[in-house]
Amino acid sequence: MSTIPDERLRLLFTCCHPALAIEARIALTLRMVGGLTTPEIARAFLVSVPTMGARLTRAKKKIASAGIPYRVPTDAELPDRLGGVLAVLYLVFTEGYSATSGDAAIRRSLCDEAIRLTRVLVGRLPDEPDAAALLALMLIQHSRRDARSDAAGRLVLLPDQDRAAWHRAEIDEGVRLLRRAAAPGRLTPYLLQAAIASEHAVSPTAAATDWPEIARLYAELERVTGSPVVRLNRAVAVAEAEGPAAGLRLLAGLDDDLAGYHLLPATRADLLRRLGDLNGARDAYQEALGLAGNAADRQFLTDRLTEISAGP
Repeated sequence: MSTIPDERLRLLFTCCHPALAIEARIALTLRMVGGLTTPEIARAFLVSVPTMGARLTRAKKKIASAGIPYRVPTDAELPDRLGGVLAVLYLVFTEGYSATSGDAAIRRSLCDEAIRLTRVLVGRLPDEPDAAALLALMLIQHSRRDARSDAAGRLVLLPDQDRAAWHRAEIDEGVRLLRRAAAPGRLTPYLLQAAIASEHAVSPTAAATDWPEIARLYAELERVTGSPVVRLNRAVAVAEAEGPAAGLRLLAGLDDDLAGYHLLPATRADLLRRLGDLNGARDAYQEALGLAGNAADRQFLTDRLTEISAGP
C-alpha cells in the first residue's frame, strides 16, 4: 500500500513504471501527467518533434503489449521509481522556468506546481538527498521570478536584475536544503545545479559573483552528466572567469548535439560581440532568432541585433 499523500504525485509514481526505459517513462509521464506538449518534451530531450512522437507511441504500445498494470505502487516500490519522478518534476519546472513557446518567458503555474509536488515528496521522503537538492534548486531559481523581466515583458539578464526583488526567504530555504542534501564525496546533478544556483543567489552583487567557482562546478557537472547543455552553460561561466575567447573555445563541437537549440547561437553571438566580431555576432543572433520559439526570447534577440547594427 502507498502512503503518498498527494493524488498527482501518486500518478507520477504510477506512470514512472520501471518496465519502461528511463527516458520513455519520463517522456510519457511528462505527456500524460505533467501536461507538457510533444514539442515541449522534445525540446527537453534535445530531439526532433517526430522523434519524440515516435518514442511516445512506442512507450504506449509497450505498455499495452506487455500488460503493464496501471496501479499505484506500494511504498516498497517507490525507490525504483524515484529517479524517474524526480526527472519529471525537474523537467516540468524547467519548462516553466524557460518556456518553449508563448508570449511569456516564464510559466509560473508550472514552476509553482513542480515546487509544490517536490515539497510534498521531500516531506514524504525526508532522507532522500536528491529530492532535497532538487527542491533547493527550484526554490533558488524561482526566487528570481519577479526580476527576470521588466514591465514590458522583456527579458532581464542575471547581471542586470534587481536583487532586491529576489525572494530572500526562498533563497534561504533553498540554501538550508542544499546543506542538508550535501555529503562528502557525493556529487549528483541536482546537488551540483543547486550549488551553482546558490553561488549566484548569495552573491550581493553581480560583480561579486564567484565565476571561477561556478565554472569549476559546471566542469564537475559536465563530468557527471556529459550533457552538451551543461557544456554550453560552462562556456558562459568560463567566459566570465577567463574571458570570452576561452568561453568560445568550449562551444566547439556542440553544433551537432545542440542543433536547433537557440541558446547555442545566442551564446556564440554574445561572445563574438564581446570580442568585437560584430559581423559574426550578427549572423549568430540571426540564427538564434530563427530558432527561438518564445516571444520574449525573440524580442531579446531582436533588441540585440538592433544594438549591434546601430554600432557604437
